[in-house]
Amino acid sequence: MKRHLLSAGDLTRDDAELILSTAAELRELADRPIKKLPALRGRTVVNLFFEDSTRTRISFEAAAKRLSADVINFAAKGSSLSKGESLKDTALTLEAMGADAVVVRHGASGAPHRLANSGWVRSSVVNAGDGTHEHPTQALLDAFTMSRHLGTGPKGSLDGRRIAIVGDVLHSRVARSNALLLHTLGAEVTLVAPPTLFPVGVESWPVEISYDLDAVIPKADAVMMLRVQRERMSGGFFPTAREYSRRYGLDGRRMATLQDHTIVMHPGPMVRGMEITADVADADRSVIVEQVTNGVAVRMAVLYLLLGGSEPAVGGEE
Repeated sequence: MKRHLLSAGDLTRDDAELILSTAAELRELADRPIKKLPALRGRTVVNLFFEDSTRTRISFEAAAKRLSADVINFAAKGSSLSKGESLKDTALTLEAMGADAVVVRHGASGAPHRLANSGWVRSSVVNAGDGTHEHPTQALLDAFTMSRHLGTGPKGSLDGRRIAIVGDVLHSRVARSNALLLHTLGAEVTLVAPPTLFPVGVESWPVEISYDLDAVIPKADAVMMLRVQRERMSGGFFPTAREYSRRYGLDGRRMATLQDHTIVMHPGPMVRGMEITADVADADRSVIVEQVTNGVAVRMAVLYLLLGGSEPAVGGEE
């Protein structure tokens, strides 16, 4: 593993498989009465969130605490950042606190890379989502979830599995990270969206592109629906919400065309009735809640491997 986790594209197949196999060991903790390990005792993890987040921030906090690390939650609102403090000054403050790892979510694409490559901090930097660019730990937890349901062989290989990622690809850092990571792991990815919701340069991604949801999903082994990110939209990307849902929403009728083993995924938060209907979100083939549970295990694996825990990841309890 490299010192930082900034992009899913930075991970080799060996790196990704190491994270996923470590997460599989740590996932067993979720079923234990005592969910804590001493692996990162004495280490400090800072959650530095410039954007609002519930799921990701709590997941990273739970992951660090289950490894016995000290956690500092640092939100932009109510901090000196709201008074105009720069990223550099914030970084220098974190360095003075002795942070071993900094988990960063930022509205500007590339901000975690700037922090990691600036020389301002000596800690490991984990990208928890930067603008519309990437979200590598989300891609890892998605791949981990797919591996548990669709994987073959002792490593849960995704070779040859067909994954459909559907919706607002343009604004989705999850789509980009998943496209890169799933390709590395041998899966075949198809992005499905209206023409207005594909980013410039998507042709260079290691994916197939389609505008026709009904033609793609019957062949898919996993269907991942993306949230329509209206907060990032300034223009008319589609006529109406009803029209979008009719053409690109996953409802009961479309779910009936899926193969028996196909799973339904969503990175959250869901807009029920827009990209996914309630009956599909709550169906047996939906693994959306499981993705959240798996996210803690995957982020534990990332923190453990980046910080080079001196003891075995699993084996001791306190």
